[in-house]
Amino acid sequence: MTIAEITQNPRLVFALLLGASVAALAAAFASQYIGGLEPCVLCLYQRVPYGVVIVLSGLGLGLSGLAPPPKGVIAGIGGLCAAAFLVNAGIATFHVGVEQQWWQGTEACGGGGTMARTIEELRAQIFAAPVVRCDVVPWSLFGISMAGYNVLASLGLFVASAIAAREMWRR
Repeated sequence: MTIAEITQNPRLVFALLLGASVAALAAAFASQYIGGLEPCVLCLYQRVPYGVVIVLSGLGLGLSGLAPPPKGVIAGIGGLCAAAFLVNAGIATFHVGVEQQWWQGTEACGGGGTMARTIEELRAQIFAAPVVRCDVVPWSLFGISMAGYNVLASLGLFVASAIAAREMWRR
């Protein structure tokens, strides 16, 4: 099946985006609950766009089943899916940069922050510190971390959904 044939069927496009997002979240949850890899805060942020795409794809599936489907709305939902994947690629790229020590993570990452000036501030920082650091790679394959694979997946899904949205708009 060619890309042109796939984009002619909005229901298929949204079903594929839904399936890809469910698979990505399933892999994340499996690595956490089966593999024992606790997610850092940036890992958790990367799950949100997939959840957004699941909701949008469900909406797109429902609306594309109407006769005739509302072209502008369907294409808009496809565009929002593309935007969510692009945002996710940005979050994942930031995470890779933190892992590679290219830049410092957020304060919630547990790497850095302000220096405590009193014992009470130090105690508060210790008790508030996250357990999982964002700058540590707990798992990699061929030297690429899960965040790195997420960059690649999100960029690929962004391109695919952007092309599909453009084609849905043209029809």
